[in-house]
Amino acid sequence: MAGIQELIRVENNNTLSFGNYLMDSKRKIQDFEVDGDIYKVKTYSAVTKLEKNGRLLYESVPGTTVHQLNVTEEKVTFEVEGEEDAQITVELEADQEYKVFIQGVQVGKMKTNLAGKIGFGVDFMSGNQKIEIKKA
Repeated sequence: MAGIQELIRVENNNTLSFGNYLMDSKRKIQDFEVDGDIYKVKTYSAVTKLEKNGRLLYESVPGTTVHQLNVTEEKVTFEVEGEEDAQITVELEADQEYKVFIQGVQVGKMKTNLAGKIGFGVDFMSGNQKIEIKKA
């Protein structure tokens, strides 16, 4: 796998893939519509950011590529890849507890802040990482 050349796309299973951590300069796509929602992605080696309807959904520092992002009321799942360890921020429901799993292992139980954000780190020494965030 590698960066998404078109920066954002809908997969056959209706999930989203986005980002390209291999780019040296910042690129963005605005007004990408999926099922009535409007997405905006900004990506390059230093940061990858996805907004949905004007609100932050995902951000990583440094940049990453996300495959098969699926967001439901109860959980968020995706696979992420990058060249260096990354700090990921995901915006969910405010003031709610979530369990975060990386490669199927629970790495923490976190409560979102008033803005609904949680943050966690991932390393890529063992390759791409599968992430699952479930309501507690």
